[in-house]
Formats: sequence, structure tokens, C-alpha cells
Amino acid sequence: MKSGDRLNTHRYIGVGLLGLTLAAHAADRHSINDGWRFQRGDPQGYSEQLQYDVRPDIKQSADGKVADARPDEAEKVQRPVEGLLKPWILASGNAFMADPSKRTPRPATDPTVSPPLLRADFNDAGWRAVTLPHDWAIEGPFLATGPYGGMGRLQTWGPAWYRKKLDIPARDKGKSIFLDIDGAMSYASVWLNGRLVGGWPYGYNSFRLDLTPYVTPGGVNQLAIRLDNPAESARWYPGAGLYRNVWLTVADPVHVAHWGAVVRTPQVSREAAQVELAVTVDNDGKDAAALEVSTQLYALGDDGKRTGAAVATLPVQRMSVAAGASATVNAAARMTNPRLWGPLPQQRPHRYVAVTTVSRNGKPIDTQETPFGIRSLRFDANEGLFVNGEKIMINGVNNHHDLGALGAAFNVRAAERQLQILQEMGANAVRMSHNPPAPELLELTDRMGILVLDEVFDSWERKKTPLDFHLIFPDWHEQDLRAMLRRDRNHPSIILWSAGNEVGEQYTGEAGAAISKRLLSIAREEDPTRPVTNAMNYAKSDFPLPATLDVISLNYQGAGIRSLPGQFPNFHQKFPDKMILSTESASALSSRGEYQFPVPGVSSAPVRPGVGGDPKRQQVSAYELFAADFGSSADRSWAAQDQNPYVAGEFVWTGFDYLGEPTPYYGARSSYSGIIDLAGFPKDRYYLYQARWRPELPLAHLLPHWTWPERVGEVTPVHLFTSGDEAELFVNGKSQGRKKKAPYEYRLRWDYVVYEPGEISVVAYKNGKEWARDSVKTAQAAAVLEAKADRSTIAADGQDLSFITVRVADANGVTAPRSDQRIRFTVEGAGELVATDNGDPTNLESFKSSERAAFNGLVLAIVRAKPGQRGAITVRASAPGLREAEVQLRSK
Repeated sequence: MKSGDRLNTHRYIGVGLLGLTLAAHAADRHSINDGWRFQRGDPQGYSEQLQYDVRPDIKQSADGKVADARPDEAEKVQRPVEGLLKPWILASGNAFMADPSKRTPRPATDPTVSPPLLRADFNDAGWRAVTLPHDWAIEGPFLATGPYGGMGRLQTWGPAWYRKKLDIPARDKGKSIFLDIDGAMSYASVWLNGRLVGGWPYGYNSFRLDLTPYVTPGGVNQLAIRLDNPAESARWYPGAGLYRNVWLTVADPVHVAHWGAVVRTPQVSREAAQVELAVTVDNDGKDAAALEVSTQLYALGDDGKRTGAAVATLPVQRMSVAAGASATVNAAARMTNPRLWGPLPQQRPHRYVAVTTVSRNGKPIDTQETPFGIRSLRFDANEGLFVNGEKIMINGVNNHHDLGALGAAFNVRAAERQLQILQEMGANAVRMSHNPPAPELLELTDRMGILVLDEVFDSWERKKTPLDFHLIFPDWHEQDLRAMLRRDRNHPSIILWSAGNEVGEQYTGEAGAAISKRLLSIAREEDPTRPVTNAMNYAKSDFPLPATLDVISLNYQGAGIRSLPGQFPNFHQKFPDKMILSTESASALSSRGEYQFPVPGVSSAPVRPGVGGDPKRQQVSAYELFAADFGSSADRSWAAQDQNPYVAGEFVWTGFDYLGEPTPYYGARSSYSGIIDLAGFPKDRYYLYQARWRPELPLAHLLPHWTWPERVGEVTPVHLFTSGDEAELFVNGKSQGRKKKAPYEYRLRWDYVVYEPGEISVVAYKNGKEWARDSVKTAQAAAVLEAKADRSTIAADGQDLSFITVRVADANGVTAPRSDQRIRFTVEGAGELVATDNGDPTNLESFKSSERAAFNGLVLAIVRAKPGQRGAITVRASAPGLREAEVQLRSK
């Protein structure tokens, strides 16, 4: 059966979860995040010789370009034959090129460039000591002027170097030694003992380099890594530096290949499941190897640890691997009454682990642990997504990769906090927009039961910014796509691959469709168990590109873009056998706690001066009625979905505000599209989504705040977000009327309320019975600070975090919703302050500052324990004229 024929069945059976790849023993793969030295800039006179390739001149900045603007054709650049590192770097991707004739042979000699900093005796004492993951750009300063809003008003561009001495003992002579980098932004070139090992241009992919030919076991081994992130290379904040984890792996020359274990479950029911494991073994030695491969399956607990004895054993496989070659063996076992992996809250994310041992002459030489999940997927054109036979409405969000005030430096706890906030709202899915995530993020989604759309590229051959991925797409698309798929294909949380986002090839007819076919063919070769899509914001149903896709993914077109009507019906009619999904919905805009008047009597409107937007202050009204010109409010998006019930669900743009792309005000640092602001504080829109996505939760949320001394006697509309279907509003006890939701209406609104100080309150009903209540009181003068930590006990590993919310309140404890008092943080004991934020998209103060003004009554402090120090941590927040707040934490 051809892959295209197979995909027409629209049924995909469960796959596993790779998780962390372990060599023979846990100690053989260890973190080398500590002990680095960092310096920005190249040695004088060396920059041109250290370039990967020649880049086009930037003739015009793309900053502030409309987010859905048509990508442009690439510029042709005259490239010199010599003097570039490209031939050596390209060879690093050869393992991912299916056709050997297309692989790049590594030049027989090393490049002639040899700056002094490559040498072990180079004095880097004046360089900065850093611990990875490290984002050197996040500290700022912010760039207040110039065309830098799109990339977050933080300078992320320019060369930078990292140096570290590797401890490789003499006993490791004869072993295979690898450097595993989870992400480096970008155009990485890696040097060991003065020689160029290789590199990887794309800043979001994980990659492995073989250090073995360059290592001196027992001697000095100087590692140096150069990064050279370009300006105008992204439409959002890309981060900078070695911003993900870095590992050293020491293995027997005969070992399981990198990302070489694949678990699939082609037959799944609640009664039984067929588990199939393919293991690829590399032989880096000089002699052929006769091997035995054995595997046992264990159940994992919620903590990811094995529970009990093996639940199944796969038949032992014997294999022979020639010197310098690779070979693959396959084994299978039938499991009865499997515990299935499924998304919360409807199902449970149960997992297993396959423990594989490779033995030679009866002696174990390598062990691989491969966590996985068992689940079935069905993509139905009329009913949507089914997981394990149960319909699951996709209530998803898009998220960029930055972690707010922490920047792009990946932190497990910060990412976990984001996912927890999203799950509390009712989200069950995340789209990785628009790049492969840190591997630990997928481990979190597996453990937490969150569906994932994993995406690889934001551009193909046509460019969105002058120096984005289009420069390397022709040379690197196969390596990058296969690398993502091999790394991620065993994660049960991933249900769908995306090969691109709003690519310019939507516009180029059959030529663009041909590129899409090539990418989808690669994806199906690597993983035939999931469909592949491409998020489209322009392509119409009769264009060539949509016909190449397994799932139709529309950005905004479903609800209609600008004056154009919604496209769901056209695509459903054209492709009656393909599931349709809204990969980007809404793109609603707001600033938390900012309310502007007058309030238009519409359900969705673009941001305009005086109508939803204040260009002078660069703030957007939080009545949650306003959107980017190409987008719409949540209300309008939901109406389009509900009027077309075959649509499988949505990924909202976006879950969190993110650094960069601050539509509509490019003088700001961060976006306005998040349901949650950059600091992690929910906007009013959070409760609108919670009311829809958690209809069983009794919820009533009133807006705006009720502290408007300048508006006494003026019309001040009141809106209610509720999971009920009816409500009555009161102002100081006087009814403003009882209202019921009409069809395709998702909020209740009283648009002619006249403001008077005091209290507004509401009683919500569902099916005629009282369901929920809410009230908002007028605040008096700010008097106190109140602080609350999300976690009071944290690990003393230098990575775990506590997020502390400080609220400004009056003497009665009512939030002062317009307060902007400057708050100072001090930390005593075994902890330290990492960053502060307030969620204000216009705030250009360094995140490292220990002082920050409250933004509409709230401010955030992020604290970690000092590495290895246990004990009490005292965090204090103070402001002139206000009673200070104190939080006690403990590190363990």
C-alpha cells in the first residue's frame, strides 16, 4: 500500500515516548551545563573567516511588517568558493540525508582559520562564568528606539563564544564520545582541541556531534562553541546562546544509535495492544559485532519511575553489525489490558518504559530506556479527533518558546507552571509555534496528558524576514525535518506533525505544492503513524498546496479574515475526507487590566485609536472585543466553529504573551495576544475560555474593575464571562436586569450601566438554577502589599523556581486595580532573585531588576535556591507608604 493510500484511512495507532536517551549506565550520559565561560564578539580580524555562509545585505527592515503579510522571494547572493565553514558544517547533517549521493563529504583538511581562543592555553579568566541553559540576550538592555520590536527589543544578534574544558579520563580511550546539544541559537560551530568538529545552523533543533576523532583521553580537551545569530532572522524573540541543555555521552563503540529506538503500537484496544520495538545499533569499531538485543516492558508511575516487575518481555533478537555500519532489529509483544495514554481531563496519561539491553558475548555493553505510551488516534472529517475511541475536542493554544522574564533559556519548572495555568483554564493541547521545542517540554506534555502539534519551520524557500530560515532551507530542510521527527516521534502526546506555518509557498501554485509533497514524504518515511499538516493563512480550497496535506489546518480563515468570509465550508466541501482544524484562532489583543471607553457594541473589532487602542500609552483595551486586523475575538471564532461542527477544535493565538511581535504597537517589548500576560497573570479573556472549555465549572467573572473616580455618572459597560446561561447584574444592590445567552453568544453584557462607587455583583444561573456568583468592589487608597508563592518548597539545584505574586491592595484587602507603585524585592537566606516582571508589554526595564512598578496592581518575582544550599529563604516586597509583604520559602 502506498503511503498516500494508507493516509486516506485516517486512522493512526499509538506510538511511544522517547524521553531521555540513556547510554550503558546513567553516568555515561551526563550534563555538562556547569563551568562554562562566555564572551560576546569575535577576536579582531576573524569574523569573516568564521562565517557559515555569506548573508544578503539587509536593504529594508521587516520590523512592524503585518504579521500575515505575504512572504517574499529569496534574494540571490554571490558566494565565494573558499573562506566559509559551510562544507564542514553541512557534513554534520549527513546521517539525516536518505540519499547517500546527496551527502556532503567533509573536506580532507581542516579550515585554515585558527583564532587563539580555540587553544587550551588561551586565558579566558576575563570571560563571564555561566551555567547552561543560558540566554545572553534576556538581560538587556532593551532597545527603546529603532526597528527592534519584532524581536522583542532585545539584541539577540552577533557572534558569541562559549568555552569549557572537558574531563575525559584515560579509561575512555577506545570508546565513542558524543556531544549532544538540545538547542543553540544559532549557526553553531563546535571546535575541540583547535579543530572544527562540525555544527548546526538551525537554532531550534537538537543535534549530536561525534567528538571521538578529536578527543585526547586523559589529556586536556578544550571545547569552544561559536554562535552567530543574525539580525532580522525572526518575527519574534529567538533568544541567544546555548539556551538548552548540553550533554556528554560516552559509549561503547557498539551502541544504540542516536534516537535509535522506536516504539509503535499498531493494534490498540482496552483489552490488548501489540507493542513493536525497532532498535538501530551503530558499530563504530573496527570489527564486526555479533549481538543480542533483549527488552523488557515496565509500567511507569505518575512520577515517571518504574512500578513493579516487568509486564512483558520481547523475544531476544540476534544481530550482526559490520564495522563502521548500522543495523536494525525488530521485536514485538502482546500486552493484555494495557493502561492507555490519553489527554486530561477525559483520560489518563499512563506510560510504560521499554528497557533494552545490547549484549556482546553475553556481556551487556549498552542499555537504552525508552518511555512510551499506548493510544490510538482517529482523525474524522465529520466528527473530529478521537483518542482511544473517544471524541476529544481540541481546546488548544499556541505558545512561543520564551519563558517570559527568563527568556529562551529552558527551565523545566517555568514550562511546567505555564502548562499548569493552561490546564486550569481547560486547555488540553499545545501547538509548538513555530519550531521544535526543548525535549523536556515534550516530557512534560507526556506526563501531564496534553496533546501536541509539533511544528518544524516558519518559512521554506520564501522569506518573512531578510535573514530567516529561508537562507538554509534548500540545504537543510531534510536534515532538520528528520532530526525533529527522530527525536520526537515516540512521544504519545504528539498527535500531529506540521511541516510549516503560513509559508510563502501557499502563493506559488504547483511549485509550492511540490515542496510540500517532498516534506510530507520525508515525514511519512520517518513516522507513518501520524498525519502531517501545514498551517495555512492564505491558501484557498482549490489551490494545489492544501491537496497535499493529511489534515487541513487553517489560520484565521475559518472565521474569516478582514472582510473575507469564513472558509470552513469551502474546505469541507473540497476535502470531505480530511479533518479540519483551526491551527490559529482569534489573535485577540488586550493589556491586562486596561479598560478603554467608549466600548463599541460589537462582538469583534480591529484595534484603532480610541476604539480599543491607545497609541500614546501603547495599551489595548481588556474588554476582550479587539483583535489583530486579520483575527477576531474569541466570540467570533467560536461562532464560526459552532456553526461548522465538523471542525475538530482550535489552537488559540496565543496562550501566553511572548517577547516580540507586539502587534499593534511595535514600540513595545512583547505581544498583546496572550490569554495570559508575560508574567503569567491571567487576563479577563482567561475566564472567557475557562467558561467554554470547562462548562462543568461554576464560574462567573465580571469586568471591568470598579474603581473609576473620574467616571461617576458616566456609562461604564459591564460584561460577564460565565459557564452559566443566564445572569442578573446588580449595582449597589439595584438590579440592572436579567439576561440570557442567545445562540452563538458567549458573554453577557450590560452596556448602559452608569458608574457609581460601591459594588457590582452578579448571580449566574444554569438551567434555571443558581450556578455562580461574583462581585467587584471599589478600591480605596493603596495601603498594603500581599504576597503569595506558587510553591513554598523548592529543590536546591539552582534550577527549581518559586513564582511569587505581589498584589497591591487597600486596607480592606481589595485589589487596587490601577496601582503602579514601585516595588522592591529582597531575598535572604538560601535563595536568590532571578527576575521580576509585571506583564506590561511596554515595560522596558531589565528583567534582572530587583525593583519594578506594579502594573494594574500586580507584580511578579521569580526566586530560586542557591545550588547546594538548603534552608530558609525569606522574600520581602516593599514600597514607600505601603505595608510590606513577606514570604517564607524552603530549599531542600
